Amino acid sequence: MSPVSAETLRDALVAAYETNPTLTGAREGQKATDEGVPLAKANGRPNASVDATYTENVINSAGAFAQGRSFSGVGTVSAPLYQGGAVKNAVRAAETRVQAGRAGLRGAESQIFSAVVGAYMDVIRDESVVELNRAQVGVLQVNLEATKDRFEIGDLTRTDVAQSEARYAQALSGLETARANLIRSKEIYIQLVGRVPGDLEAPPPLPNLPDNPDQAVDIAVDNNPDLIAAREQSQAARFDRKAAAASRLPTVSAFSQSTYNNALGSQSAQAQAFRDNATFDNSIGIRATIPLYQGGRPAAQIRQSQARLGQAQEQEIAVERDIIAQTRAAYSSWQASLEVIASSQRAVAANELSLEGVRAENSVGNRTILDILNAEQELLNSKVNLVTARRNAYVAGFTLLAAMGRAEARDLGLEGGALYDPVQYYDKVDGSWNDWSSNPDPDVKATRTIDTPAQKAEIEPLADVAAGYQAQKPEE
Repeated sequence: MSPVSAETLRDALVAAYETNPTLTGAREGQKATDEGVPLAKANGRPNASVDATYTENVINSAGAFAQGRSFSGVGTVSAPLYQGGAVKNAVRAAETRVQAGRAGLRGAESQIFSAVVGAYMDVIRDESVVELNRAQVGVLQVNLEATKDRFEIGDLTRTDVAQSEARYAQALSGLETARANLIRSKEIYIQLVGRVPGDLEAPPPLPNLPDNPDQAVDIAVDNNPDLIAAREQSQAARFDRKAAAASRLPTVSAFSQSTYNNALGSQSAQAQAFRDNATFDNSIGIRATIPLYQGGRPAAQIRQSQARLGQAQEQEIAVERDIIAQTRAAYSSWQASLEVIASSQRAVAANELSLEGVRAENSVGNRTILDILNAEQELLNSKVNLVTARRNAYVAGFTLLAAMGRAEARDLGLEGGALYDPVQYYDKVDGSWNDWSSNPDPDVKATRTIDTPAQKAEIEPLADVAAGYQAQKPEE
């Protein structure tokens, strides 16, 4: 396999934007939502149909006008003139759902990008943790060798050797856990981005982060795509309520009907003597339908639309609550992670100094081997905490941007390629009236990951490290 190349966070986001099946599927779903508008408009347009019937009379009673076969055609054209506002409100509801769908598409982008950022930072973090644990194994292996040498000359006890062995074994276990975590992070990255992670570069600073949680909430309430979608869905439900009320109102339509009958030469001679073998009739008019009783259907439809309106209104508030909580929590996590970074940096510096001092004191007999082992573990823990805090701070900051509605393709500088424009498809189908217009079946845009190799931790195999451990065990 060829060596992996350097990769930036922007590269990962662009790849996910173009090929992630959740996003590509959401775009196709938005197209289906767009078609709701021409479907609603079709109910207010003229309708034309032709019925053709061929009849073969196998048994005829004797009669003057008996015929053996016949052909009839009925052509009807009707145009709705008034439908109680049902069409108008259905179109408005469909158009509003298009707006909700576009906001939902923005939300899908934001969610995928947040997941990609998390996966990207997880790989960076876990690679660092693997390297830290691998270095720890090496240090403890040297410690174990030194401890055994000093045991051989009687400078240390078997207890000291056992303590070194125990820490070395624990380090091997920690290394294996870190390797498994790295492999898992890489596989999640492949799932989201669609390709194997390369040599990931450090991410760029996050832009436009708020100064306080109140500012973040104000921006989120105005711009969060999920909240915008909930508001549009609530408005669409109001139009549905108005459309349902039209089922109790009269409807008026204009019509024209033409009828053609032909006996196909099968009429009796007597019948042909009195009338032509074929007839043609045409009529035009206006038809008014006044509903008097429909079995309670209109009332049930109205009550149903009212309940769905209430549900949409309650869901809007629920989404608003959720967004406010997410925004405040993300801000708090971001700020806390920044404090953890500062504390962890101080802890790393202090633990490095502490380890140096403990080793020096051990050389003069003032510290035990266990003191050295504890100091080394404390240093490792502080370094892991620092790496984790940096990951958490970046992910929390991006999550905050996502909650504020500022973590989409248009906000992240992904202009290197053409961004998907949902308006383009809508403009194409909005005024569509031709029954025979259609699109070719869609091609799959998402990439499959079945051909990607199973990921590895890309470090010395654990079996080799363990073999070195076995070789260092003192003889009983």
